[in-house]
Amino acid sequence: MLRQVLHRGLRTCFSRLGHFIASHPVFFASAPVLISILLGASFSRYQVEESVEHLLAPQHSLAKIERNLVNSLFPVNRSKHRLYSDLQTPGRYGRVIVTSFQKANMLDQHHTDLILKLHAAVTKIQVPRPGFNYTFAHICVLNNDKTCIVDDIVHVLQELKNARATNRTNFAITYPITHLKNGRAVYNGHQLGGVTVHSKDRVKSAEAVQLTYYLQSINSLNDMVAERWEANFCDTVRLFQESNSKIKIYPYTSSSLREDFQKTSRVSERYLVTSLILVVTMAILCCSMQDCVRSKPWLGLLGLVTITLATLTAAGIINLTGGKYNSTFLGVPFVMLGHGLYGTFEMLSSWRKTREDQHVKERTAEVYADSMLSFSLTTAMYLVTFGIGASPFTNIEAARIFCCNSCIAILFNYLYVLSFYGSSLVFTGYIENNYQHSIFCRKVPKPDVLQEKPAWYRFLLTARFSEDTSEGEEANTYESHLLVCFLKRYYCDWITNTYVKPFVVLFYLIYISFALMGYLQVSEGSDLSNIVATATQTIEYTTAQQKYFSNYSPVIGFYIYESIEYWNTSVQEDVLEYTKGFVRISWFESYLNYLRKLNVSTGLPKKNFTDMLRNSFLRAPQYSHFQEDIIFSKKFNGEYDVVASRMFLVAKTMETNREELYDLLETLRRLSVTSKVKFIVFNPSFVYMDRYASSLGAPLHNSCISALFLLFFSAFLVADSLINVWLTLTVVSVEFGVVGFMTLWKVELDCISVLCLIYGINYTIDNCAPLLSTFVLGKDLTRTKWVKNALEVHGVAILQSYLCYLVGLIPLAAVPSNLTCTLFRCLFLIAFVTFFHCFAILPVILTFLPPSKKKRKDKKNPENREEIECVEMVDMDSTRVVDQITTV
Repeated sequence: MLRQVLHRGLRTCFSRLGHFIASHPVFFASAPVLISILLGASFSRYQVEESVEHLLAPQHSLAKIERNLVNSLFPVNRSKHRLYSDLQTPGRYGRVIVTSFQKANMLDQHHTDLILKLHAAVTKIQVPRPGFNYTFAHICVLNNDKTCIVDDIVHVLQELKNARATNRTNFAITYPITHLKNGRAVYNGHQLGGVTVHSKDRVKSAEAVQLTYYLQSINSLNDMVAERWEANFCDTVRLFQESNSKIKIYPYTSSSLREDFQKTSRVSERYLVTSLILVVTMAILCCSMQDCVRSKPWLGLLGLVTITLATLTAAGIINLTGGKYNSTFLGVPFVMLGHGLYGTFEMLSSWRKTREDQHVKERTAEVYADSMLSFSLTTAMYLVTFGIGASPFTNIEAARIFCCNSCIAILFNYLYVLSFYGSSLVFTGYIENNYQHSIFCRKVPKPDVLQEKPAWYRFLLTARFSEDTSEGEEANTYESHLLVCFLKRYYCDWITNTYVKPFVVLFYLIYISFALMGYLQVSEGSDLSNIVATATQTIEYTTAQQKYFSNYSPVIGFYIYESIEYWNTSVQEDVLEYTKGFVRISWFESYLNYLRKLNVSTGLPKKNFTDMLRNSFLRAPQYSHFQEDIIFSKKFNGEYDVVASRMFLVAKTMETNREELYDLLETLRRLSVTSKVKFIVFNPSFVYMDRYASSLGAPLHNSCISALFLLFFSAFLVADSLINVWLTLTVVSVEFGVVGFMTLWKVELDCISVLCLIYGINYTIDNCAPLLSTFVLGKDLTRTKWVKNALEVHGVAILQSYLCYLVGLIPLAAVPSNLTCTLFRCLFLIAFVTFFHCFAILPVILTFLPPSKKKRKDKKNPENREEIECVEMVDMDSTRVVDQITTV
């Protein structure tokens, strides 16, 4: 009883609100426009988010704590001259992969000369500034001897060239560790790719060579010059490629990921304009009908204007509060489109159910009472689910600000639908009551006048007047609408046909089977190339890197942050045991080998150990580069102690993928907790993948919990709690199917797909809640009759919004971007699966599952005549006799 009282009370409140808005339509139509214009002026503060790490890396992760610890221990990082990458911060750099179209050996004389020529061209790049021209020598990262750090592969190629010039045949390159002329061991596993080796790891050929140029960015001027150098670097490489067509070059810089991520917004512009034109056209067609008075094409256009005003208002608020734009915001208009269009079409559908002889204010009041309750509840669901996503519980910043922006846009969309669109409905209602043309607003002449006009004129001004309509035909004045006619006369009877139902159930079982197959193959995507535009430097470089340089994992820093007894043999064995199975680039192992060569015991006393380490080992030319890997502390008695050290590890892998690297990271971390030696491991890529799965699933997990909580709570507000039971089952079925088919369509569970799944919860509730509500609350008639009734009442609005949403998504599929590709596939699956449930699964299942529909046992009297049954009998001679049986 309490639920029914609340339900009637809310309907009454919305009825009075609709009457009030109809009494002041000018104010409620102009206020949203003025607010949007004022807030839209804040686009002068428009900013773009520059940091991809800030957007896509988990905000609170162990990797960031480890990075801070590493930076405190080794503030000066000069590992670049030995390794493929900087192990602490990415910094500024230019990187290039050189390969051949014919899979030629890049170590032969011709290609070696080309690579060294390219290297010379890169080092001569100039960045002009007022009064000075900066070259690579001015902004490069310096070595201990104040010379520029360059990749060791350059030294290897130079020695190879000199050996050929002097006809020396004893020069050999080994893989993945080789030795330079001075005896220094260098790692080339990430500088030589597609390697074929002879015995004893001697390199026979290499299909690719990678060069890296590291730059300083210690202040704003230095960073600006370095950024400009990166741009010139790409231009230089491009020109070199044009002049040497037999080789293929893939350039990449520290700015490439950011630029390619932002490029999605630029390449999407004309496709979004096309989408807008298609949606406007479809919305106008969906609201049009042959009757020129009752047709509402302007309402289709004004519904989109309502959504646009809400989006503009939300963008203005984001700008005023210091928010920054990023490419994930491309999904916000489609979130608005799905929710906003259905609300406007539902109001229009309710308008068609009102009596034409009523005043416009009364008709508007009935529209608000009929449609605003469900629209308010679904809006609340949007605000709760996206609100949880916008909370500090969300660890991915891109997901958090997307949810925040969506919340603001949906809130203003709700307010503007109540005010702006409601006022527009009032204005078009007055036009209809005055029998004016729905487009030209001209008075439509009576039928006797129209008979004297040309055929084209009569076609444009076709209308049905109330005085020409009998009382029984008044309810059918809107049946000339194509979608209304299609549902009422054809589809409702077809989908509830006894012979159709088994095929629908069978189709649903197939749907569940394929969804389960995909669900069991769900993979988490943390590859950053999934969020950039296609045919870009990031995609081309990443593809080449995975093809040629996937034999070894990224270099991992192994940092010992306590003073241990390095001179103790058992401790030495422990350290070597922890790094067993890795390619070690380590001062520690080199030092032990150094002692063995001197025939000195590795178990030296402490004083002898540190003295020989400082005064003999680190001063040798071939080992001097290890000086920055050991931190000494002088004690009061003049002795030295090793307080921290580091070594670098590389794992042998069959192919480089995020899951394998994540498993490796977790294995090393578990070992660091249980080991006797205190150490941490770090690589800059760990910042993106650390706890990525839990951080990624958190907004979806929290949104699902909040949605279920709200459904449970709203069970006390709706007229029947069974509505929420059916709604929950429908949402689970839709989300399960979307996740499964999304995986089969090669979409990984990343930031974009998770946001789409959050939206999918609300989109399903948007479309299915009115259908289920009408069915559950229906009494007296059979289940089949109430299924038909629910489809006739709400099916048109669902179909209209689906058609507009679908044509709006189609251009998104053509955008050359991985981000929009993921967005299109997820949103399309959400719309299609929800449509499948609304128009096939639910209409069939509800005809034979609860709730039951019982007929009232009213006392029969002469005033109530009820048709019971029509019996058809056929005799043996095929003479048909029909008896009509009625109660009197």
